[in-house]
Amino acid sequence: MPQRPDSQTNGANTATRHVSGQPLLAIDDLEVHFTLGGGFLSRKRATLKAVDGVSFTIFKGETLGLVGESGCGKTTTGHSIMRTVEPTGGRIEYFKDDGSTVDLTTLGNRELKPFRREMRMVFQDPFSSLNPRMNVMQAVGEPLRMFKVASGKQREERIAELLSQVGLRPEYMRRYPHAFSGGERQRISIARALALNPRLIVLDEAVSALDVSVRAQILNLLEDLQHEYDLTYLFISHDLSVIEHICDRVAVMYVGKLVEVAPTDELFRRPLHPYTETLMSAVPIPDPRLRGRRHRIKPEGEVADPVNPPSGCYFHPRCQYHKERCKVEEPPLREITPGHYAACHFSEDLDLMGVDVLATPAAPDQDGKEDVRDTGQ
Repeated sequence: MPQRPDSQTNGANTATRHVSGQPLLAIDDLEVHFTLGGGFLSRKRATLKAVDGVSFTIFKGETLGLVGESGCGKTTTGHSIMRTVEPTGGRIEYFKDDGSTVDLTTLGNRELKPFRREMRMVFQDPFSSLNPRMNVMQAVGEPLRMFKVASGKQREERIAELLSQVGLRPEYMRRYPHAFSGGERQRISIARALALNPRLIVLDEAVSALDVSVRAQILNLLEDLQHEYDLTYLFISHDLSVIEHICDRVAVMYVGKLVEVAPTDELFRRPLHPYTETLMSAVPIPDPRLRGRRHRIKPEGEVADPVNPPSGCYFHPRCQYHKERCKVEEPPLREITPGHYAACHFSEDLDLMGVDVLATPAAPDQDGKEDVRDTGQ
């Protein structure tokens, strides 16, 4: 079983957050495998390993970022935690307020209902996540109705309170989704997620479909709500600049596996896995004077196929540092420095570049040319 990163070290934002160090959710060796093929005319079957042995812990009050390229399995991980996608292996251990724990993977739909009240989700697309036939009062009030929390005038007052909390005017509750912008719709989705006073909110690319200015407003809103209501977030994103802003710790995924977990500041300053270094090199630089003068790492080849992954380390065909050992032996996720985990055989030996180094203008070599590290063609 892979080692589960259980560091209680927090990132730079802990001054405004109350991260307790007490676990809320512990994921152990989580698997989500899909069987492909095997139709009427074909007996040949293949297994797509969307999530393959993922282990991590989410602590009360923290924001854990889950980051990686499209198709790496981060969204499937979030949905399997919520049981909207069924795990095929592993444990999802939920820590209740009384200190007891329960494995959510062992529960049926009826047994899951109390936990669905405490774990809510905000989806990526604010235009498709709201039913166009339901007005705001119906959409936000649906969880209250389903769990029989409030009705009549009490429900309407609760919806008005929720809209105010997310920065919308209560009189908007009788309008329909088409009357709102993308940012306003996402605020409605957040209000719906808050309706039952959850402990954990899974945010699946919750700001990726929004304009940059609106994105910043939603991120600030999420931070304010977390501080006020002691919320815990699992923040799924492909955007490292967003992850850096809002997350206490970051877990990096590649082809269904975790390759690095660390406090945010440390990860961005000194990554320990070559794939993380590659992601860092793609982070946009806001200073126009530095654009075009950065160290850009372009790995060769394509992302590994989760149906037919390479032997050894999945990243080795694209890694500029790989050695023979990487081709035959899969590296375990192990603690390299306190609270910093990486799945690389040579993490102790590599001197990888973080965002600060990558954003520094390259020094000229002896020929007067900039020494830009680039492994692309």
